[in-house]
Amino acid sequence: LAQVDVVEGCRLPVLRKNQENEDEWPLAEILSVKEIPGRKLYYVHYIDFNKRLDEWVTPDRLDMKKLQFPKKEAKTPTKNGLPGSRPSSPEREVVSAHSTAGYSSQTLTCCNSKLRFKRKAESVSLAPQASPVTSVPSLPGSNGTARRLMASQPGRKRKANCGGTDEDSQDSSDGIPSAPRMTGSLVSDRSHDDIVTRMKNIDCIELGRHRLKPWYFSPYPQELTTLPVLYLCEFCLKYLKSLKCLQRHLTKCNLRHPPGNEIYRKGTISFFEIDGRKNKTYSQNLCLLAKCFLDHKTLYYDTDPFLFYVMTEYDSKGFHIVGYFSKEKESTEDYNVACILTLPPYQRRGYGKLLIEFSYELSKVEGKTGTPEKPLSDLGLLSYRSYWSQTILEILMDLKPDNGERPQITINEISEITSVKKEDVISTLQYLNLINYYKGQYILTLSEDIVDGHERAMQKRHLRIDPKCLHFTPKDWSKRGKW
Repeated sequence: LAQVDVVEGCRLPVLRKNQENEDEWPLAEILSVKEIPGRKLYYVHYIDFNKRLDEWVTPDRLDMKKLQFPKKEAKTPTKNGLPGSRPSSPEREVVSAHSTAGYSSQTLTCCNSKLRFKRKAESVSLAPQASPVTSVPSLPGSNGTARRLMASQPGRKRKANCGGTDEDSQDSSDGIPSAPRMTGSLVSDRSHDDIVTRMKNIDCIELGRHRLKPWYFSPYPQELTTLPVLYLCEFCLKYLKSLKCLQRHLTKCNLRHPPGNEIYRKGTISFFEIDGRKNKTYSQNLCLLAKCFLDHKTLYYDTDPFLFYVMTEYDSKGFHIVGYFSKEKESTEDYNVACILTLPPYQRRGYGKLLIEFSYELSKVEGKTGTPEKPLSDLGLLSYRSYWSQTILEILMDLKPDNGERPQITINEISEITSVKKEDVISTLQYLNLINYYKGQYILTLSEDIVDGHERAMQKRHLRIDPKCLHFTPKDWSKRGKW
C-alpha cells in the first residue's frame, strides 16, 4: 500500500489521555507538520476541546483508517459583516457524523422588586422596576426540603427583554463580540487569527522557582520561540534566552517586587498598583506572559489607558507574582476588570476568587458597581459565577427578621452592598435557579442543597480580602488629560 501523507488541514482521530488517564480517540485537526531527525511530528487541535490541550504528537498516535483530507482552501467566515473568531478549516471529503451542538440563547426577563425573607419556609419576592437580565443557563431544581423566601405582591410591572448568547459559551472560539474592542493591552479581537497564532510558540517558561507550560500563542520575539526554555526575571518580567543571561541580569536588577505602589498587605499577600503609562516595559512584559494563558484576547502594546493590579506572595527572597488583573482608567461600560489571570502554579488554591474580591473592594471604595469585560475565558467564567453566587448567598442568608416581619432587600441594595452590577446579580439568581413566579409574586427559593453547598464552600474559602488592610485612593482620570 502506498504511504499516505498527512498534511495540514487533515482531520483524524488522535490518541490522548483523558482526565482519568484513560485512552480516548477524539477527532483532531492537523495544524502543522515538522520533521526532526528520524520522524515527523504533527501539531494537532482536538475538535471541541480547548486550545490549551493542543500539542505535538508522533505518527503512532494517529488513526490513519479514518483520515479526512481537506477538499478546498479555507475561507474566513463572516457573520453580519464581522470576521469569524478564527479562520474556518477547509471542507473535507469525509464529514464527521458528530457535529457540535451549539448553545441556544435564552431571553430572560425579571423585575426588580422587594425581597421579603422568611426562615424555614423562606421566600424572597421581587417588586416592580424592570431590569433586563442577561441570558444564562437554567439549572435543574434541587431536591430536598426547600427553604423559601416570600415577597410582597408586585405592583405594575414594565417588562424589558434582553437577548444574548449563553455566557457559558463565550470562550475563545465561540461567538463574535458585538463590537471588538481595539484599545488597551489585551483586547477582545480575533480578526487577526491565523494558523500561526493558533499554535503555541513557547515550549516552557522558567519564572522564579516555577516552570510553566504555556497554553496558547504569545507574540514573544521570533528568535526566542526556538528555545527549549524561556527565562523570565520574576520581579521585572524581562525575558532572557538562557540561564546564564538570567543570572547576569539578576545581579543588576534591583527589583524584589513589582514596580508601583503597594496598596494592600495582609500576611504574605500583597497587591501592587501599576500605571501602564509610567511602567510601560513591565506592563508590556506582564501582558506577554499573560497571553500565554489567555486565548480570548489579542495583545497590543498600548498600555497607557490601563492600571494593573498584581497580587504577590512574600517570602525572604521577595514578592513573587501570583496573578493580576487590569482595568481601564476610564470605562464607559462600568468594567472593573479588563483581563484577569491566576498563574497556573497558583490555580485551584483560592487566589482567583481573591483577585475577583479585590477588584470589587476597589469598586466599593470608588463608590461604583462593576462587571468584568466580556467575553470571559472558560476558567474566568467559572470563577466569577462561583464568586457572585457565594457573595449573593452570603447576603441573603445573613438577613435577619425586623420586628417580626420577614426581612426585606432589593436587587439594587444587593448591588450597592456588593458592588456587583445589577445585571450580574439577577443573572446569578437565575443561574442558581432561585427565582420563581408564585401566586403573582417573584419568589426566591433556597433549597437545602443550595444552603448546604454554600456553607461547605465558605468553610473551604480561607483566603479573604480584609478591607482594613486596603490603602487606596481613587483618582479621577477624566481630569488628567491623556492619563
